[in-house]
Amino acid sequence: MTEHPPVVVHPPSPTGGRRVTIGDQIAGLAMGPADLFEFLRRAGLDPDLVELSDPTLIEWRGGGPDYWGPESRA
Repeated sequence: MTEHPPVVVHPPSPTGGRRVTIGDQIAGLAMGPADLFEFLRRAGLDPDLVELSDPTLIEWRGGGPDYWGPESRA
């Protein structure tokens, strides 16, 4: 069985923002890194110690930490 990181940031929605799940719970819709850090804080993680590029903690689907929706496309 493959182990998954406890935080999953799902692909951007067509209107922007990304659904975030922590464990088996939906944390909410993050519109950017600040929202994601708030969800992590609420889950008991210290945002000051979290590296968004850490694949052991966060699984990014449909783009990395710099992509939050259609408006952020290069």
